[in-house]
Amino acid sequence: MIQSDLKFKIITAGDASVGKTTLLRRYVDGKFSFDTLMTVGVDILHKMILLEDGNVCSLQLWDLGGQQMFRSMLDSFVGGASGGFLMFDLTKHSSFENIPEWVTIMRKYDNTLPIILLGSKYDLKDSIAISDENAIEFVEKHNMSGYFKTSSKTGYNVNEAFEKLTKIVVHIKGLSRENHSIKF
Repeated sequence: MIQSDLKFKIITAGDASVGKTTLLRRYVDGKFSFDTLMTVGVDILHKMILLEDGNVCSLQLWDLGGQQMFRSMLDSFVGGASGGFLMFDLTKHSSFENIPEWVTIMRKYDNTLPIILLGSKYDLKDSIAISDENAIEFVEKHNMSGYFKTSSKTGYNVNEAFEKLTKIVVHIKGLSRENHSIKF
């Protein structure tokens, strides 16, 4: 078994059905699944990545259930996070309207937690309801670490989003960017 030199807890949050589980499965397994089940509370996946300096980084990926009935228990899951993804569905305006509540939940224990905003379902280009300008304005207003449009179905920007967040987290933890460049 490979031992990891670095371990980071990454939380993924957003409304129900925005694609959190399919994004994480795409990243971890490299596949898209049409038949994912609703996440009840939290699900945890793991991914090991190799850094260019030879160190191994372990990502503990927490998939937070997005249904309203689970939100009261999410406080206990966000503690100790090193970074996070906040997702909304590019085709559903209501999922974008709810993201301020998610920022509050994700940053309950760490006001500076690096969060990348992800607009999901980019493969449904004809149905996109949220402009890049609105998303970028939100990112700037809430001091977030970036914005990506993603598609778990096609894999568009999935690895790129994880690479960026991992680089940010490695840097924040006091490790040299030059010595810990990510190699996927």
